[in-house]
Amino acid sequence: MKIYLMKRNGQLSKKNAEKGKPKMNSLFLMYHDTDRKIRNYEFLQLYLYDKPKNETEKLHNKETSSLGEAIKAKRVLDMQSRRHGFVSSTKGKIGFLKYFKTLVDKRFEVSGTHGNWNSAYKHLQKFCKNKDISIENIDDLFLESFKDYLLNQKVSKHSSDKLAQNTALSYFNKVKTALKEAYQSKMIKENPVVGVKGIKEKETNRQYLILDELQKLAKTECYYPIMKDAFLFSALTGLRFSDIKNLTWKNLSYDAENGWMLKYTQKKTKGAEHLPIAEQAVKILEITPETLRTKDVKENVFANLKYSAYQNKKLHKWVEDAGIDKHITFHSARHSFATLQLTMDTDIYTVSKLLGHRHLKTTEIYAKVIDKKKINAVSKMPELYI
Repeated sequence: MKIYLMKRNGQLSKKNAEKGKPKMNSLFLMYHDTDRKIRNYEFLQLYLYDKPKNETEKLHNKETSSLGEAIKAKRVLDMQSRRHGFVSSTKGKIGFLKYFKTLVDKRFEVSGTHGNWNSAYKHLQKFCKNKDISIENIDDLFLESFKDYLLNQKVSKHSSDKLAQNTALSYFNKVKTALKEAYQSKMIKENPVVGVKGIKEKETNRQYLILDELQKLAKTECYYPIMKDAFLFSALTGLRFSDIKNLTWKNLSYDAENGWMLKYTQKKTKGAEHLPIAEQAVKILEITPETLRTKDVKENVFANLKYSAYQNKKLHKWVEDAGIDKHITFHSARHSFATLQLTMDTDIYTVSKLLGHRHLKTTEIYAKVIDKKKINAVSKMPELYI
């Protein structure tokens, strides 16, 4: 990895030219990974006069250039320290709020996680009262205090309700993840999370649909047909909304021996998946092996699919029109797939693989919500002649 201090020529707008403002050039660092042939850039918010007209402007350029060189030297030192296994002497002094915000921004493209990270950041800001604290000063006392804050924090100013326990758990886990990344990047000598107990997960009733209810939905018209197709496709495959939204025809394949397959990378976990899908799921796509060859591989399978508060209302109306009295969200389709598979005696390990779970413990949550097997077990009790 090589680091270069570079200058980008600025463009003077007509409006600024009329006001007599001078043209300024910005300084930035270019990180060049020669092995992987990747370049990244860090803009320093430092500016030079394009054509200095007097001694003051020349002195400004000289001092600003020196500052840019000093920043470059620090970055080089940090890089060399990490390469040789040493903790950076400068990166630990970066504000935790500032560092956490960079992680939030990195997840901007990850549907379903950015919003949660951003909410955690806002609570972290509020807890710190907008006063940043360096990463190296984060300790177990800070984490215990933040945990107590989350568990006692109200949902809003106008509500007496506290944050749900699992919501607090989610936000706290984001902070733990951030500190883990900082430790692995050798920004801090020790991970302060070690020894701090997390927030216990509270069991919740996950809403799902049984087979009869899915059949009712399939027969019921929906104001937003593409959402209906996507929801039923999720219920038949177990895919998340984020993965369905990003599916292209390139992800779908067919061969006579294995049938229809989906090859894709999970948006949430980044795990590569090779998933067989049922014929009835393919019927929703109105595709055949022959017509698949004519599709543009870059085209989305569910083109223009959106999901917002407005679409969610339409989903609720669709569920209501089908005569189903349950609070259903799009993610309920994935829950339905999992519970249906377990109800049909598919072993939990296979279901875990179909869902793309990293840990079997995650799948075990679904096993707890299946009532049918519990009811069947009770019904097998012998009759007592009382």
